[in-house]
Amino acid sequence: MSAQAAPAPVPVPGRVDFLDGWERAVRVHGDAPALVTPARVLTYRAMDRLTDAWAGSFTRRGAGPGRIVGLAFGDPAGAVLGMVAALKSGAGFTVLDERLPRPARDDLVRRVGAVVWAGDGKHAPDGAYVPDGAYVPDGADTGWTRRADADGPDEHDVAYVLFTSGSTGRPKGTVVERGSLGRFAAAVTERLALTSADRWLQVASLGFDVVIEEVFPALVAGAAVVCRADSEPLEPAELHELTGATGATLVELSTQYWLEYARWLDERGLTTPPRLRTVVVGGERMDPEPYRAWQRRQPAALAHVYGLTECTVSSTLYTGLLPADAQEVPLGTPLRDVLVTVRRDGCPVPAGESGEIHIGGPLVARGFLDDEAATRRRFTPDPYGAGPGARTYVTGDLGRFDETGNLVFLGRVDDQLKIRGHRLEPALVERALCASPDVDQAVVIPDPATGTALWAFTVPADPELSPPPGTAPRLPAADRDALVARLAAHLPDWAVPRILHRVAALPKTPHGKVDKRTLATWAGEAGGAPAGADGRTDGRTDGQPGGRTDGHAVRADARRDEALDGVLGMFRDVLGQPRLGPDDNFFDHGGQSLLAMRLLTRLRERFPAAAGLRASALFSLPTPRLLSEALSSRPATEP
Repeated sequence: MSAQAAPAPVPVPGRVDFLDGWERAVRVHGDAPALVTPARVLTYRAMDRLTDAWAGSFTRRGAGPGRIVGLAFGDPAGAVLGMVAALKSGAGFTVLDERLPRPARDDLVRRVGAVVWAGDGKHAPDGAYVPDGAYVPDGADTGWTRRADADGPDEHDVAYVLFTSGSTGRPKGTVVERGSLGRFAAAVTERLALTSADRWLQVASLGFDVVIEEVFPALVAGAAVVCRADSEPLEPAELHELTGATGATLVELSTQYWLEYARWLDERGLTTPPRLRTVVVGGERMDPEPYRAWQRRQPAALAHVYGLTECTVSSTLYTGLLPADAQEVPLGTPLRDVLVTVRRDGCPVPAGESGEIHIGGPLVARGFLDDEAATRRRFTPDPYGAGPGARTYVTGDLGRFDETGNLVFLGRVDDQLKIRGHRLEPALVERALCASPDVDQAVVIPDPATGTALWAFTVPADPELSPPPGTAPRLPAADRDALVARLAAHLPDWAVPRILHRVAALPKTPHGKVDKRTLATWAGEAGGAPAGADGRTDGRTDGQPGGRTDGHAVRADARRDEALDGVLGMFRDVLGQPRLGPDDNFFDHGGQSLLAMRLLTRLRERFPAAAGLRASALFSLPTPRLLSEALSSRPATEP
């Protein structure tokens, strides 16, 4: 048996740069759409002239090889133009995610040291600007010419710096070189068979590395990148409508969002829009049955991808028809220029055996920004790589190659979690919880039912607040809100636990580790009842807020109020909480963005007044009573 089922990559010879592919696309597809927005369509020729003008503006402000241009646009199309223009100037780029808390954004701006910031978003740093040149006519002097001499950019110069999710503390800035970006764009174009007839709908957060995959392969293929007016999360109905209206042929979704879209289609007996040919899905482990169900019912094909920011987005891709007896959805086979090995004790193991996944080849990033120790730890010399100086990235993921040569994911080497496509070290959140003077110990686990949100279990610093041993009631609302507010000021939304339990002590396994299964069991037995002021549960059986005893009156009110009754039922169904009360908070009971989308979809089907609501409305209307009152007083035609 061979040591590995996946062959070593054969690198594309010679210098590789995204701009080579871009200029080829401009020559061949000059009059074809390159960037499609709600306001206008830019052809390749028009976008080339406009990004020339922007590149000249960046260059005059100091951009060049080895420098960084910061981008902070509220408009995704502006970010796409800025990325291409930054590369033309010889510089790399970084994108500031508007969803980051303010302290995290400020820290990122300081660390990246951009020579210039472009953008008009509310999150843009002081001094950011939007370059002139909304329209540049043919033959106009843009003030910029590509340098192909020794002073121009090299393939080892930085192409971009994007920040990981901060799985072990401060987010790490991953430095990807121009050659890696160029090779990646060409490899994805090849594997997905992209052509100038394709339109790739851009939906990822602009600070997430998936945006690289949505933009650059399309642009070297002569295809169009389709951008929305903003980067607000799309609900399934909006995604479906937009995909059809724009004629998008490809879209990339996180695993959990794809599951929500698949559910939405199935509930309505719908199929994907006729022009949508491929849905790229990745970010988390995929269960086989939803994958098979999609392949049976939907005309759009699935492409299952696996990769990391540190290895230029995606490294493997699977597009096969999943066999009926498959226990896992494979991660697929490596892209061109990618070397994937499975190793144990540093040595590759035979196909079929499990070990730690290593990724090598020229798509591996340079390393982490200003963090040599972490770079040495994760980017290591590779004696099994191709050529001198080869390196491999140690992923921390377990896997094996199956008999067909496909990589199969088997879990994590450590305790790192994946929450809605983001890697997370639980200790990061646990340390943040313990920073509160009211918390002595803490542990977080994924929601056992969906895995899309975090649950936290805290041991109170004051023993008087401890619940009875062997129980895990919810924290009182005031205590929960205080902890959530503390975490939300420093962590991204997906990393903030929304369900917080209180325990007298953390249970341990015979090996001395925290027994997370027991914690999940205690939480289930608590039935959603919060702890009272003294730490004990309040004995509620009707799901009403603590201290309220007029359950019969509340239920009578609910029966009399048809809107409240309907909204309450939907809250209970979506959250899986049959005892939820009219005044219980959506986010206190496991609510998160994907479930909010599901709830709003159901509300629109019953209440005409919900037609214009977005899932974000639940932040200000988080209880069935508040939401039903708002719907009752809201005109059905209100936008």
